[in-house]
Amino acid sequence: MDERQALAAFAALGQEHRLRVVRALVTAGPAGLAAGVLAETVGVAGNNLSFHLKELSHAGLITSRRDGKSVIYSAAYAGLSDLIGFLMRDCCQGRPEVCAPVVAALSACDCPIGDTAHA
Repeated sequence: MDERQALAAFAALGQEHRLRVVRALVTAGPAGLAAGVLAETVGVAGNNLSFHLKELSHAGLITSRRDGKSVIYSAAYAGLSDLIGFLMRDCCQGRPEVCAPVVAALSACDCPIGDTAHA
């Protein structure tokens, strides 16, 4: 991830409904959520949700797929992992204990962050 991509991701996450969408999708896991369920979960009207979803998709933070008549949205784990990596890339400066809490937190969860198979 380069600086331009990171800025787009942070701009997308800098709005409360979009941040709630990403958090809800991360919680939902790779199965994702249908648009209607997602709108209800984050407390935003369906017509407003589509605008937020478009911004998050353009930033590479979410993906969508068709399932019959429904559109299912999922967190783009590769994009989220890249964003975390961008932030942490130069953190240690020869001191790995600085990054240890982040590594431990991600290792302790059973999450697909860093698992590009869920991208």
